[in-house]
Amino acid sequence: MLSVQHTAVMNMENAMRGARNPLNSWDRMDSWTDEAGVFHFGENDLSLARRLCAAGSDHRKFIRMIFVSVDVTAPLYWWKEYDTYKVATVANSTSTMHKIHAKPFSLEDFSTDHMDDETLRAMEKLVEFLEHLRLQYMEGKDKRYWYDMIQLLPTSYNQMRTCTLNYETLRNIYFARKDHKLEEWHTFCDWIRSLPYAADLITGEWAGKAGEKD
Repeated sequence: MLSVQHTAVMNMENAMRGARNPLNSWDRMDSWTDEAGVFHFGENDLSLARRLCAAGSDHRKFIRMIFVSVDVTAPLYWWKEYDTYKVATVANSTSTMHKIHAKPFSLEDFSTDHMDDETLRAMEKLVEFLEHLRLQYMEGKDKRYWYDMIQLLPTSYNQMRTCTLNYETLRNIYFARKDHKLEEWHTFCDWIRSLPYAADLITGEWAGKAGEKD
């Protein structure tokens, strides 16, 4: 299970202006931002942006300047893989260390969507025991019960993080993970594809259109 909320994409206009710095072609800029603050590529800028992205990482440096902030809720086993991407990423997570005891444990706190009936019954018993440990800890604040919870907690436990990335990092993630066996990565890649101008700047799905010129 993976969910995304509160997506914000920032700095497209400045990034596009920077893309034109090498040739001093700012007079060719035709993009605009509407009254709602939404950025729209003009024909000239979009043509240039597509060609720079297709030319390789050295040429598409401008997409490193397009920032994305998003809240992602996912199981710990997915976050362990996500943590491979340390370049140009920042994340603040809900704290397992400080807040694991703050609310009762329930099955909804875990990703169980692929468990069969037998495994789900075992998981229910584990959740009941975690709640027993939590109540023991809350009663006397005995740290051994806190350690029991931390060390017994399965990697299916869901954690929310507020993440900041850029379009280049998202491009790397997309092509590395779009065919991964974990469904969570497919959900994340679907979200990447939904971002503004993702087909042009990230996935390259615009390719095949002819007759473009800057």
